Amino acid sequence: MKIDVYSDMVCPWCRIGKKNMSDAIETWSEQSGQTVEVSYHAYQLDPSLPPEGLPFNSVMEKKMGGAERLRPMMQRVTDAGAAVGVTFNFDKVERMPNTVLAHRITALLPEEDEVYWIDAVMKAYFEDGRDIAKLDVLMEIAAELGLDADEARRHLEAGEGLEYIKKDQESAKALGISGVPFFIINNKYALSGAYPSAQFLEAFKKISQEK
Repeated sequence: MKIDVYSDMVCPWCRIGKKNMSDAIETWSEQSGQTVEVSYHAYQLDPSLPPEGLPFNSVMEKKMGGAERLRPMMQRVTDAGAAVGVTFNFDKVERMPNTVLAHRITALLPEEDEVYWIDAVMKAYFEDGRDIAKLDVLMEIAAELGLDADEARRHLEAGEGLEYIKKDQESAKALGISGVPFFIINNKYALSGAYPSAQFLEAFKKISQEK
């Protein structure tokens, strides 16, 4: 079984949906003995952000229609994350970053390293409030994971990775994806949103029974 995941590192529901998917895959593997291959694809919630990003509160208040609407939304996300074992510390988040650099690094990594990278970037942003638009911050995260940060920097400075993001953007557009997280199972079934792990498991069971 194969899952293609379209997501953005600054999307809290992507983090929750990814955790639910991972929990379901672990349970499915234990129950069925089958493996699930996961490929991650770049999606930017707001590609119009400047490279350095913008202040988080001002961006989100404008999007939500004021601070009085933003606060309960962040609390809902925080509670939903806590329910599945994911932490959000929005009080530490100061910037709304442009994620193009983080996505480029994902694209340049071996597929088996992508999941650890995405998890680490999301944790750095949502739990520690680090500015993941900054190259130096991303290089610190890479080094913390044991990746070759100097090599990654050289690839980025050479402009590599952009072609993969463009390809993912074109694929998302062709598929009609207008929001994330978005999961495509076996190039046939689509799940849009942060589905509970139980619903992922139901999908896995149904798909495995097909001939």
